Amino acid sequence: MQAQATLPKISLDKIVERIMAFRQISRIDQRLLMSSLLSKDSLSEQDQSNINRVFDALQRGLLKVVD
Repeated sequence: MQAQATLPKISLDKIVERIMAFRQISRIDQRLLMSSLLSKDSLSEQDQSNINRVFDALQRGLLKVVD
């Protein structure tokens, strides 16, 4: 069985800021984003807007996906 490393608690806003500032999303960014989203009972309008920003940027090719 593989051990899971615990991810630091970082706000969704900060994660999205970093992704957009560097114009790339890494595996760690993806895990932080998913961890932040899954830890919430519901998403606020701001959270939904942030997720849409990342998704739209990925679809339009404005973000580079890196490992």
